[in-house]
Amino acid sequence: MFGTRLAEAMAEHGPLCVGIDPHEHLLESWGLPVSAAGVREFALRAVEELSGTVAAIKPQSAFFEQFGSAGVAALEETLAAAREAGILTVLDIKRGDIGSTMGAYAKAYLDPASALAADSITVSPYLGFGALEPAFELAAAHGRGVFVLALTSNPEGREVQHAQGTHGAVAGTIVSQVAARNSRALAAADGSDAESPAADGHAATMGPFGLVVGATIGEAARELGIDPADCGGPILAPGVGAQGAGIRELRAVFGDRALASGQVLATASRAVLAAGPQGMAEAARDLNRALSEFN
Repeated sequence: MFGTRLAEAMAEHGPLCVGIDPHEHLLESWGLPVSAAGVREFALRAVEELSGTVAAIKPQSAFFEQFGSAGVAALEETLAAAREAGILTVLDIKRGDIGSTMGAYAKAYLDPASALAADSITVSPYLGFGALEPAFELAAAHGRGVFVLALTSNPEGREVQHAQGTHGAVAGTIVSQVAARNSRALAAADGSDAESPAADGHAATMGPFGLVVGATIGEAARELGIDPADCGGPILAPGVGAQGAGIRELRAVFGDRALASGQVLATASRAVLAAGPQGMAEAARDLNRALSEFN
């Protein structure tokens, strides 16, 4: 199960996930062309240097897709290299659609037969949470994970995520829905009829389905009456490092519960990649050490 594999990777390598975001300025600072070939070299070098250093990497699909078929081929190679190196992948695609279209997305990114298959993906629930069912089903069938956008750091997201419905904020409903799917997944895995992933609310065993909660949202979750730890799975927290989040900000967002239970996978990109190909591994180790206060 993905939650177990991720927990083991975080226990061994720390709570850091490095985003593979080959921005134009980063390619240039590495002396690489702004092209599919440059993106390929950038990403493969990052996988090589970060192997054995971090729990996971998070390739941002858009930076590959912008170069067409050659860029997508570079993404396929990056995912394959990560598998070979034993690094878990979170493919940041934020897909969300309905019916057979969502099913096709799920096959593209979660079916082991696909060259684009990752260990986990990000998805958007804003065409209706139930529309994501094909992704949950295929992920469960193949031991993969799904991270659902819940509380993102962009200001525009608030008008939907913070909106109040009959059962509270929209983001809170997403947390509850993810928790329900984790309960079923864990019950199926161990044959129990447990109603929650862990009786004390902690991720003693993490489910395969998680949330995306920005590390820079401050006290928004608390103000909305939401505890992201209730999802019972991993929480992807982008925004660490160059975007301004550190331990203090993570505690403001999550409190001690999610951090102490090992649910938070903190994501940084520029803070590591800007160190260049020779320095990124040490930058990742330094950031992991700084995040060691989680426990």
